[in-house]
Amino acid sequence: AAALEERIARAGQSAYLLDGDNLRYGLNGDLGFSPADRAENVRRIAHVARLFADSGTIAIVSMISPYDGDRRLARQIGQEGGTDFIEVFVDTPVEECERRDPKGLYARARRGDISGFTGIDAPYERPVNPELEVQTLGNPVEESVEKVVRLLEQREIVVDRRA
Repeated sequence: AAALEERIARAGQSAYLLDGDNLRYGLNGDLGFSPADRAENVRRIAHVARLFADSGTIAIVSMISPYDGDRRLARQIGQEGGTDFIEVFVDTPVEECERRDPKGLYARARRGDISGFTGIDAPYERPVNPELEVQTLGNPVEESVEKVVRLLEQREIVVDRRA
């Protein structure tokens, strides 16, 4: 997501990364990992993303959203505001997510410090029809970024303004 934000900025457009974990330390600091808290987390982030989109900034939302109903609500919030909502499913096995985890959240969940953690003791509902699916295991980050950028260009959301 950070590489995508950088790539869009290099094309001359405004983009901002809304990282689910970072938002939990501020705006969503009062939420845990229960299904109700996860739904509220997604709802709040969807409204923030919509505000960014209203300002002409591409909001890149990087978060684990394990429930289909929550993702449908996020899409609805965006569409009600007249903004594009593109679901990109980053298909990565939970073992790889644990290996890459820079914040140590999976280790904390394994120790029992965090309960209701997706992939450990809570389910994940795989997206049925995401606009794009990228496989990160064994593929360079740049390849995934370019797939997303191509989709954004096809939808005329990203237009290279450097020319």
